[in-house]
Amino acid sequence: MKISGIVCEYNPFHNGHMYHIEKTRENGATHIVAVMSGNFVQRGEPAVLDKFTRAELAVKSGVDLVIELPVAYCLSPAEKFASGAVNILDSLGVVDEISFGSECGNIENLIRTAYISEDSAHSEDVRLLMEKGCTYPKALHDIIRRKDIESAEIIASPNNLLAVEYLKALKSSGSSIKPFTVGRVGTYHDSNMISGRFASASHIRRLFYSGEDFGGLMPEIWENALKNGNTAELRQLEQIILYCVRTSSLEKIAGTGGVKGIAERIYKNRAESLDNLLESVKSKCFTMAGIKRVLMSLLIGITREDTEIPPPYIRVLALNSRGQEILASARKTKKIPVGTSLSKLSRLNSGANRFAEIENTASDVYSLAVRNPVPAGLDYTRQIKIQE
Repeated sequence: MKISGIVCEYNPFHNGHMYHIEKTRENGATHIVAVMSGNFVQRGEPAVLDKFTRAELAVKSGVDLVIELPVAYCLSPAEKFASGAVNILDSLGVVDEISFGSECGNIENLIRTAYISEDSAHSEDVRLLMEKGCTYPKALHDIIRRKDIESAEIIASPNNLLAVEYLKALKSSGSSIKPFTVGRVGTYHDSNMISGRFASASHIRRLFYSGEDFGGLMPEIWENALKNGNTAELRQLEQIILYCVRTSSLEKIAGTGGVKGIAERIYKNRAESLDNLLESVKSKCFTMAGIKRVLMSLLIGITREDTEIPPPYIRVLALNSRGQEILASARKTKKIPVGTSLSKLSRLNSGANRFAEIENTASDVYSLAVRNPVPAGLDYTRQIKIQE
């Protein structure tokens, strides 16, 4: 048995994701466990399909076990996103490999870049550049460029940057999990281009929301889920986001843990529409994704302290018979409790209760972003079944 871990959002799953799974299998993986973002994703928006639908479809598309990445990490920058996911994979105690996509496609070059990045990430030079108006990724890129031009070019690409964060998380946690990368094919992250049967998830979302054809860019079951499912959109949350911003103190906004200065800018620019709010806050210092993460954290009630808590449990969203084998293998090696019931997991300890509360709130907020809202509190009562 060789168990490979994948960190994903599948927002939505497309042919590039299928290619990644196929290459991971070709590399010897007999079992695949995915740590997947829940109802909110790292770009600071609700996922186009809810987490249970995406998890079930992921299992039907080649994954064996889907575990939820807690929303506190989903709505965090790349470093905490990657650290939380790697921590969960390592806590199972049976994962042999972490498989991730990258524009680079060369694990040795990524490891070298991770080493240089680790030395630079929290340096005084990065802080000074951010104070002068650079975003964190731009400041880190500029500092690394002074040391190694090739590494700077590698870290300038979004999938490479996330790959580097996975490698840093593996090292800092002392994990024995081995890294494996699959070179990205077709189009780049956030590209508006279609290359053969490949397109980025962001472009597929743009096609979907604008009512254009996106056929052939993903497995048919995912196409049908988008066309016929109860899909979500950030726009549906506009009024409650504006209400939340207008009724929150500067201290409460700052408590979400965004980069220095972003809370003051949000508090100052309490606009009449979401578009105006985002455009007013966006600057050389603050990325659109970073602003949205703060707004979603404010709406859900996530604080900086929540993002510092190690994962208190492992929550299963979907699995098949091979997924059961992974859990059976992890029965004696797991470092934290594993379960499918959020209600039961919430009773483990205070940290688990806090994470469960946040998760349930996130799902309740998410239900207001879908076309057909559902009742509150369903995250505590949702049951899963073994997939065929």
